[in-house]
Amino acid sequence: MTLNFSAKITVDAKDKTKAIFESVNADNEFYPENPVKTKIAFDEKLTISVETDQLSHLRANLNSTLRLIQASDDTIESVKI
Repeated sequence: MTLNFSAKITVDAKDKTKAIFESVNADNEFYPENPVKTKIAFDEKLTISVETDQLSHLRANLNSTLRLIQASDDTIESVKI
């Protein structure tokens, strides 16, 4: 029996959400061999959906994605005038 693990996270970064989406999604698109099925969508908010059969892969993918979101947000904030 194979268990599937999944998670869905929604992020609202107000006026920065689209820029964060474009940054994070680019990383996701260029990693097709990712063992975790990852979908990132933008519709006023950023929605991240992940699914895998390995719990450790789910945790690692979420940690990486959330860190990328935080880094994108921090970078945008650091260049605001």
